[in-house]
Amino acid sequence: MSGAALGLEIVFVFFLALFLLHRYGDFKKQHRLVIIGTLLAWYLCFLIVFILPLDVSTTIYNRCKHAAANSSPTENSNITGFHATATPVPSQHPCFKPWSYIPDGIMPIFWRVVYWTSQFLTWILLPFMQSYARSGGFSITGKIKTALIENAIYYGTYLLIFGAFLIYVAVNPHLHLEWNQLQTIGIAAANTWGLFLLVLLLGYGLVEIPRSYWNGAKRGYLLMKTYFKAAKLMTEKADAEETLEDVMEEVRKVNESIKYNHPLRKCVDTILKKCPTEYQEKMGRNMDDYEDFDEKHNTYPSEKSLVKLHKQVIYSVQRHRRTQVQWQILLEQAFYLEDVAKNETSATHQFVHTFQSPEPENKFLQYFYNPTVEWYWECLLRPWFYRILAVVLSIFSVIVVWSECTFFSTTPVLSLFAVFIQLAEKTYNYIYIEIACFLSIFFLSICVYSTVFRIRVFNYYYLASHHQTDAYSLLFSGMLFCRLTPPLCLNFLGLTHMDSSISHQNTQPTAYTSIMGSMKVLSFIADGFYIYYPMLVVILCIATYFSLGTRCLNLLGFQQFMGDNDMTSDLVDEGKELIRREKRKRQRQEEGENRRREWKERYGHNREDSTRNRNVHVDPKESNLSDISTNRSSKYTRANNRTERDRIELLQDVEPLDFNAETFTDDPLESEPGRSFLYPPFRYQPGGRYLSMSHSRIFDDV
Repeated sequence: MSGAALGLEIVFVFFLALFLLHRYGDFKKQHRLVIIGTLLAWYLCFLIVFILPLDVSTTIYNRCKHAAANSSPTENSNITGFHATATPVPSQHPCFKPWSYIPDGIMPIFWRVVYWTSQFLTWILLPFMQSYARSGGFSITGKIKTALIENAIYYGTYLLIFGAFLIYVAVNPHLHLEWNQLQTIGIAAANTWGLFLLVLLLGYGLVEIPRSYWNGAKRGYLLMKTYFKAAKLMTEKADAEETLEDVMEEVRKVNESIKYNHPLRKCVDTILKKCPTEYQEKMGRNMDDYEDFDEKHNTYPSEKSLVKLHKQVIYSVQRHRRTQVQWQILLEQAFYLEDVAKNETSATHQFVHTFQSPEPENKFLQYFYNPTVEWYWECLLRPWFYRILAVVLSIFSVIVVWSECTFFSTTPVLSLFAVFIQLAEKTYNYIYIEIACFLSIFFLSICVYSTVFRIRVFNYYYLASHHQTDAYSLLFSGMLFCRLTPPLCLNFLGLTHMDSSISHQNTQPTAYTSIMGSMKVLSFIADGFYIYYPMLVVILCIATYFSLGTRCLNLLGFQQFMGDNDMTSDLVDEGKELIRREKRKRQRQEEGENRRREWKERYGHNREDSTRNRNVHVDPKESNLSDISTNRSSKYTRANNRTERDRIELLQDVEPLDFNAETFTDDPLESEPGRSFLYPPFRYQPGGRYLSMSHSRIFDDV
């Protein structure tokens, strides 16, 4: 099994990152480089979290093996007379390889590749790709130029700080730094920035995650919150539609001013391809490509203004599409929560849906998750399950807060994570060690990463599910993950006293700690900031518990869901009315579809039977005559089938009238030339004939 666990986790984490990226990104519409860059960033960060417990168990085994080698059997010579006997001392270290043991030399190389690749992504490549993705340039060269200009200040700041530091080291004669020490300083600077943000996100997640499950168990809480979201989303949806209309109006003006032979026409065509289909068709009908442009008399937009317009089109179309999809998803969620509220008082214990799902249900899932099972889960078991889960998560949160405040104490050991690991280390229970480490770091990761998925910075950063996240937000999330994961792992190793700089013991460090270097170069960071700054999580947890951030946002005008607020109550009532209106609209649609289906089933079969009977009882002589005079027979059979045709017209859309045709009828099913005098598109000719006026094109504007 040597190395097999490492290979299995590498494969599993890859598919996990791919699944999450498929949920938030859009593989079909987004650029491949954006997908690959984001997938690589997420994959490396998740990989560090999953592989670190294997590193801990392997390090504990290596310590045991090293201790057993140092305490080798001593020779005790008992000299009696002329001979001596050697008595070996039994070993006190029952070392055995764990099932997930990783051979020596693999983990340092693995961590070095993973760490430096993630740092290259977060500090160099992903910021450049962000600017490239948001650029409105029409060529690769133009987008690269825009990205370099936007990141010049970003990269220049780091180069300025690094250059000033090198000058200070060169001038000061008491400092002699080698390359390894410079590397350690760079790692410490990156981890310090990440730890600063990590504690902020961790303090929010430790309180909000258990509270969200506890509130989810309350009756009506989720429904009220959904009404609140509906009111806010409707406002955002209306704003997105208005913005899109304004941008499309600008595109229309540019499209009409720049003709087919203008040098910038290719740029306009590129912009049109990014517009929605209905706007493309509307603009295409109003095009007069035969008109040449006159450079002397008309003023045309510049390429720079077209680049700006292209950027606005991309943003407005993405936002409009996202709000439309989110509105449909929110409607389904609101309808389902209303069904749960109605079925709670059901005496039959059968879950009844107001609207059937448009997607076909899985037969296997439908067999086990039948209406009875669904009623017991939704109305009875899930609230209690959420309450139990909230209590368990709250206990984990208390353990994390206590350990963050006491992990620097080594005698006695106060950190609960360190106590659990040391107890398992005494018995060399590697499975327990790996499970405890995995659950601990997994809970810390959930608290931090879930906050990254929840936060929203206006419309610039927002991770929306169901493939509605834009490229900028995906790349920004990859940057955050790469900056947060290394300090998160170092913080976990400090909580478990596996970091020698925290435990102050001369023991073998983990392979992950070894690539970080010795923090003795920057003692004020290792012994000061890394020790005392995590205690700030207590203040952040208290602020989150009393919803201080939510109250501040409400004061600033950003409406947040709060139960004791008048604005929240007004938005809940507004959202409830919006959901009720959409529900009535959908009910009318379903009723209309059901009526059309019933008419089709009732009269469609009757028409088929009558047609079949008429074909069976036809006389051979009549069939011969029908071959000779087809038009005459069609004229006289029209009156006999009039009633039946009236029934069919209820089920079929009437075809549009063709005013340019040679013959004109009032009946879309049959033609009758004798009634053409009723319609104005025909003029009288001498000789009693009516000719079409199709060449006059008088109905082109209709």
